[in-house]
Amino acid sequence: MDVELFPRERMRVAAGAVHVPEWLGAGRQRELVAACREWARPPAGLRTVRTPGGGTMTARQVCLGWHWYPYAYARTVVDGDGTPVKPFPDWLGELGRRAVADALGPRAVPADPYDIALINFYDVGARMGMHRDGDERSPAPVVSLSLGDACVFRFGNTESRSRPYTDVELRSGDLFVFGGPSRSAYHGVPRVHPGTAPAALGLTGRLNITLRVSGL
Repeated sequence: MDVELFPRERMRVAAGAVHVPEWLGAGRQRELVAACREWARPPAGLRTVRTPGGGTMTARQVCLGWHWYPYAYARTVVDGDGTPVKPFPDWLGELGRRAVADALGPRAVPADPYDIALINFYDVGARMGMHRDGDERSPAPVVSLSLGDACVFRFGNTESRSRPYTDVELRSGDLFVFGGPSRSAYHGVPRVHPGTAPAALGLTGRLNITLRVSGL
């Protein structure tokens, strides 16, 4: 990215939804990319997600802690190689709790630990339709960390996939947290901007690490 005249500032997108630009430093971004590469290796590695209707998601996914498949959680990759899901590391949970405290304040940090990571990889042409994160039993805030290519992140309302919504540009290192009245808001990624990842990151495409509390 070119140097901008004015730094990007944090933005309250909706009640309980906050965008914090450049939350992850360059070193931490590289560490997370390296970790994602390890997590993506089989067994229980990166997979194509197939929906009950026979369609496929264009963003590929790997899970930690609990394995998500449309539309439930399991301890094994039931829609893939059948192996146990990779463990969720404590340090990643602590990162999630710090993210919530920074974005929403200490009172918003959930009592239960973060125990799910959904890691989506967006290659050229990948996108994510409008959806809600509704398969968890916990109402704890969702933490989203962006790595690599910038994208348009569409954050909508809690009633439908249509307007009103707000489009936010998420770049490598950005944090987005949504909880409280926005926890069940529809959201998606209609567009990724290829070739916009920081060169030093050594990543082609976009990685999104989404942290959740299962309540399971």
